[in-house]
Amino acid sequence: MENYNPLLKNIDSPKFFTIGEIMMRLTPPNYEKIRMANEFEASYGGSEANIALALANLGIDSTFFSVVPNNSLGKSAVRMLRSNDVHCTPMILSTPEETPTHRLGTYYLETGYGIRASKVTYDRKHSAFTEYDYSKLDLDALLDGYDWLHLSGITPALCKNCADLILNSLKVAKEKGLTISWDGNFRSSLWTWEEARDFCTLCLPYVDVLFGIEPYHLWKDENDHSKGDWKDGVPLQPSYEQQDEIFRRFVERYPNIKCIARHVRYAHSGSENSLKAFMWYEGHTFESRLFRFNILDRVGGGDAFASGLIYAMMKDYKPMDMVNFAVASSVIKHTIHGDANITDDAKSIRKIMDMSFDINR
Repeated sequence: MENYNPLLKNIDSPKFFTIGEIMMRLTPPNYEKIRMANEFEASYGGSEANIALALANLGIDSTFFSVVPNNSLGKSAVRMLRSNDVHCTPMILSTPEETPTHRLGTYYLETGYGIRASKVTYDRKHSAFTEYDYSKLDLDALLDGYDWLHLSGITPALCKNCADLILNSLKVAKEKGLTISWDGNFRSSLWTWEEARDFCTLCLPYVDVLFGIEPYHLWKDENDHSKGDWKDGVPLQPSYEQQDEIFRRFVERYPNIKCIARHVRYAHSGSENSLKAFMWYEGHTFESRLFRFNILDRVGGGDAFASGLIYAMMKDYKPMDMVNFAVASSVIKHTIHGDANITDDAKSIRKIMDMSFDINR
């Protein structure tokens, strides 16, 4: 059958759904440090919201679920998503009774420059998203009618309440036959490496599309952990052969995984990086082109990579085009202020994918 995508069962117009926290982002202008700043630029972001927004801008039917306080900040976050064509109907605007602290999570970004790296400071404890009681959610109804669910390891790191929500969502989505993508997205300020590995490994049996190879346990011997993890000793910038072996070990252990992708970053300075990616798909490991670029805003680069690959898979690109489009999506995001890739035409990303940088007229 032509244009058959095994992940989407040949659905022409897949409907995408994701769950996570959206936060206000406050950034000192002109690369300033927080201690120097007397004003901040306000915007909104969060990993899962970034992906929904990027896909919606490219014309994918995208829905985002979160809980925000029913006040001006919460409603402003929803308004931003809607202005980017993200469906927000399931979102909950909570009352002070439902979420007593009644606040929207916030984070502060100091944008790096030259040799100085960017720095994120979270202020998201006791947000409405973490305080809401998800046990009263009907997940079967929430996920009904969708084809693709994307989740990340950031949400379960916030609190047990959120971890339960994510694990239960994975189980329900699997029962309903949705394609499930997962990004481990380890955040050291939210939980420990071992906590992240323990939880994220529990999620792997439900996953169809996996982003990144950490934080997970991939024991050489499940009954004797002293023999180590297959990923032990593999560098952050692996060779093709090293990456291919790790991908194959994942798929041997978790045959439900149909695609694994991870990008590899080379940081020449805080302002100049290179990116490439590896992807395992249909029994083969593919390696993308290497892209070198200057950075305007690095935050959300990984989310842009994930959204680029999801889009390419939904559009049934050839494997090499899938991985190159995903990296190009991340590259173009680094040239855009804010958390998300707001590029609204795939042609612009494909031009970068093909390393064509001429002016569009």
